[in-house]
Amino acid sequence: MIHPDTRLEWINEKKGFGVVATKLIPKGSITWVQDEMDGIFLQEEIENFKELSRQHLEKYSFRNQKGEYILCWDIAKYVNHSFYPSCLSTAYNFELAVRDIQPGEELTDDYGYLNISEPFIPEDEGAERKVVEPDDTLKCYKDWDKSLEQLFSLIPEIEQPLMELLSKNLQQEVKRIASGKQKMLSTRHLYFEPENAEFKR
Repeated sequence: MIHPDTRLEWINEKKGFGVVATKLIPKGSITWVQDEMDGIFLQEEIENFKELSRQHLEKYSFRNQKGEYILCWDIAKYVNHSFYPSCLSTAYNFELAVRDIQPGEELTDDYGYLNISEPFIPEDEGAERKVVEPDDTLKCYKDWDKSLEQLFSLIPEIEQPLMELLSKNLQQEVKRIASGKQKMLSTRHLYFEPENAEFKR
């Protein structure tokens, strides 16, 4: 589920629709949580889908570390890529705002951790990276971890409308990480390794 202070909006011809903030979303806010209504599909399932259904799923879903395709039920599936994302995924099935997201500003992700099947060239933002690659997690996780480690301490300090979607055990784990009592799980764990897929089911 996407943060409630958002709406779907047309961005431009290249990006299409995107998700923008309707109010200030402070740095450290949980901006998305995988919830009970999100669809989870295995590769062998979608191989039996009709072509149009399969195209839609491949366009709007992402793969987790198990190789499962996750299709968000709400407007979260329209969050666009950026090499300077306003949100980052954790290894706990939720995302955090890496900076204050102003009203009207787009919520964006780095598609590098979404286990894409093929590389693609997004809109040029002047970043050193020009191409999103299937194995970007292995190249970028240390930088992502460094950013996220600074955010966990902010989680208990601000209003979190999506906190209740986390399990009680995960809420306690987040508190331990925020207080420095537990080490954060690395985003390296987001990477799907097809050669080891049989051990991850």
